[in-house]
Amino acid sequence: MRALVVTTRRLIASMIALALAIGIVQILVWWLQPKRDNRMDAGPPRSGYTLHDFTLYGYGDNGKLSYRLQAPRLERREGDDSLYLNQPTFLLPPKNGQPGEPWTGNSDYGWVSAKGDELKLQGKVNMHRKAYAGAAAASIDTSDVTAWPKQNKVQTDAHVAMRQGTATMTGVGMRADLDTKHMELLNDFHGTFKPSAQKRR
Repeated sequence: MRALVVTTRRLIASMIALALAIGIVQILVWWLQPKRDNRMDAGPPRSGYTLHDFTLYGYGDNGKLSYRLQAPRLERREGDDSLYLNQPTFLLPPKNGQPGEPWTGNSDYGWVSAKGDELKLQGKVNMHRKAYAGAAAASIDTSDVTAWPKQNKVQTDAHVAMRQGTATMTGVGMRADLDTKHMELLNDFHGTFKPSAQKRR
């Protein structure tokens, strides 16, 4: 009987010690785990999405059209407010009441910054502008163009072939202000300037 009492006491003591050990481990786990940032729960989670056959309009601070993009596919990836486009066509109209025709064209891919103030036309890029009073039609064939629609400026470090009227110019690297019609080819410039048919008469 005495041996049974001693065994029972040891069993109770072991159970108490085990319960205390479990409690201490649980406290340590709670204390050592990283604190939860409640700000992560504020608002709905951001999600990615895809659009097909869409048209995107960008407007300047004055409320006037800054650019137009059309493409068969647009993707906004989760956690990234910028937009990724496949085979976009674009329109860049004159700004600030400048006379002229818009530049239109296409590229293999496109990217739009989260604020919509920067465009990247990636892969092969073809740009065209119709003739208007005082200016012949123009075209630019290049690749990997960065555009700032609010300033109506574009640039590339790639090879450029430009044609305007009877003039043909090629070079590597271009900076252009589409409003002032100022275009600069930075390196390896070659140009051919043929007189127009009217001047040859």
